[in-house]
Amino acid sequence: MSLIHVRIRMSVSGLCGICEAAEARYSCRRCGGLVCVAHYDRDAGLCTECSKETGVGSPDREPN
Repeated sequence: MSLIHVRIRMSVSGLCGICEAAEARYSCRRCGGLVCVAHYDRDAGLCTECSKETGVGSPDREPN
């Protein structure tokens, strides 16, 4: 029997949990928080807060 890895995209709606102003487009893979484009590090799959805490991704990335 072979295993098949499937990546499922969840629908995200609401406001960003960090700035509470922009529409949330992503979900952080560490904390599960819903965040906007400016507060998400796509390379790491983390919100900017988790990226800073873990040192993973682009910690010097500034929100737009």
